[in-house]
Amino acid sequence: MGKLTTHVLDTAHGRPGAGIAIELYKLDGDARQPLKRTVTNDDGRCDEPLLEGDALQAGEYELVFHAGDYFAAAGVRVPEPRFVDHVVLRFGIADVAAHYHVPLLVSPWAYSTYRGS
Repeated sequence: MGKLTTHVLDTAHGRPGAGIAIELYKLDGDARQPLKRTVTNDDGRCDEPLLEGDALQAGEYELVFHAGDYFAAAGVRVPEPRFVDHVVLRFGIADVAAHYHVPLLVSPWAYSTYRGS
């Protein structure tokens, strides 16, 4: 059974990104359909898959991570406007039977992602 998962690592402090709000959207051309809103746990992960089983469909998706709010709540001094604020990751799902893991490594100044396992 396929599923979509994520986690966040705070690379500026070398710890999980706990308490980061995440929004998931399904894309259809220029339209964005909201699917889920969640918050990372103390390990920087979601308590359950973002999508799994029949809910995981082939197509394009978007994850929005509210990283700027996380760093502000942690007391990190950053300029306004924030350099990294809402991190938007767009990706495609082709194989609905596969596990798609989309992690975010983030600091107030940079971010990266990859397809994990």
